[in-house]
Formats: sequence, structure tokens, C-alpha cells
Amino acid sequence: MRLSTVILPIHRWSEGRQVWRRAEELGFHAAYTYDHLSWRSFREEPWFGSVPTLTAAATATERIRLGTLVTSPNFRHPVTLAKELITLDDVSGGRLTLGIGAGGVGFDATALGQEAWSARERADRFGEFVGLLDALLRDDAVTREGTYYSAVEARNIPGCVQVPRVPFYVAATGPRGLRLAAEYGQGWVTYGDPKGPAEVPVEQAPGVVARQVEKLAAACEAAGRDVGELEKVLLQGSTAEQPLESVDAFVDWAGTYREVGITELVVHWPVPDSVFAGDLAVFEKIATEGLAQLG
Repeated sequence: MRLSTVILPIHRWSEGRQVWRRAEELGFHAAYTYDHLSWRSFREEPWFGSVPTLTAAATATERIRLGTLVTSPNFRHPVTLAKELITLDDVSGGRLTLGIGAGGVGFDATALGQEAWSARERADRFGEFVGLLDALLRDDAVTREGTYYSAVEARNIPGCVQVPRVPFYVAATGPRGLRLAAEYGQGWVTYGDPKGPAEVPVEQAPGVVARQVEKLAAACEAAGRDVGELEKVLLQGSTAEQPLESVDAFVDWAGTYREVGITELVVHWPVPDSVFAGDLAVFEKIATEGLAQLG
């Protein structure tokens, strides 16, 4: 099992540089950030762009993997995103992971002046988006006409450092998203119950994820893949569980999710006076000692 962190893009770089470096020093497998224009309770607070932040983080670190959790079609187009990703993969020396999802109905959904898409349209767009982005990151030149996204002789030379392309970690809980994870993903991401994760009783939360893992396995079988090929990533922070209260709490939580098949846990870097408030000293102790205590 691996342990990673999410560092929100809220810091001016004079401060943020130290946070990303510290994440590497603590031994996290990866440090991700959210790819939003603004987000929930942070909407009126500082919030920087994910790709420039990750590019800066790539120059400030040497070993830790970097990525998004998650990028969505809400304000992205595959052609321009692909160009940014091959650049970031190059700057990081092949340390980039792309977490990607269908998006929701938050601030990003209407920031460009469009009406919020229905759940069906989001799923339709996501499928087309992922397929085109996959081609753009694999091939030097791509022409494809889609219902929502097209490319005409789009060039991405020299391509990704990672071969055949940067890894996709597909966030999905429904059948269409899980099929995309099985077809295109090197990893799969969940945060728990999509219908109301904070309302699921703590004792029921692992069961929700266990059933999602079973559905992922079925989707992989249908696609002719071994589910063991995919990393199974749990993003902490959307349930009533409190694994960052103490090292013991973390060990219990991590052990439970290891049993249901999760291979990578992602915890939020503490942000004072926010939904992610926490004791930094405890957090750092979890980072350095937590997984070792699993045995």
C-alpha cells in the first residue's frame, strides 16, 4: 500500500515551494492537487492554477510523483490539455499522473458561461474526452471529429516521457465511468459513496468501497483486463471517518481499506481554519510511521 497527499493550490509560491518539498521529504509516494477554478468553501480564498502549480512543484522536487485529483472536461479541452500534460511530464522527468473524472455541478461547471450539463451529458462528454486525450498523448498527430471534442492535425511532438503516455487514474463509481477505467486506466479513484459520502455511517463506509472494487473488477473482466493491473486509490476527506486524528486511527483506517483492495491512500495536507484543519505534527508522524505500523 502507498500513501500520498493532496496539497490544495492555495499557497503563494514563496510558501508553497516549502510545502511540496516537505511532502517529498516525508516520503509520500505522490503529491496531487485539485484541478478546479475554485472549490467549495475556498471560493473566496486564494486558489491558483493546477498545471502551473504542478510545474513549479516539479522544479522544486526530484522524486515524488505529481498529479491532479482530478481534472475534468468542465473547463478543459483535450487538445490544449494534452499539450500542457506533455510539457509537465517533460519538466517533471516523467513523474506525472493524471487523475481524471467526469466533473460535477460545482463552480467549474458554469464558469465559462455554459449551462451545467446533465449527468448523462457529463458521462457522454467524459467518454469522448478520455478517448481523444488518450490518442493525443500517444500519437504525434491526431485528427478526430467528435460530438463534443474534435482535433484537426493536432501535434504533440515529442510526446510524453512516460511510454506510451502519462498514467490515467480514472475517478468513477458508475458503470460507464468504471468501463472507462477498465479500458484506459492505470489506476482508479474513489472517495466513497457518490450520493452523499458524508452521510454514510462510518461503519458502512468500507463496505461501500468494497462493492465499488467488485464492480471495477467486473468491468475489467468484461474489458479483458486483470483488475490487479490498476492502482485502486482512495481519496480521504469525503466521509465521516477521521483517520488523521492520530497514528492509531490512521493505522486502523488504512488496514481496513487494504483489506477491501485499496492500494493507494491519499490524505489532505492540513489547512488551518478549514474543512481540512488538522495537527501538522500528527500528520507528519502518520506520513513517516503510519504504513510501517500496518505490518
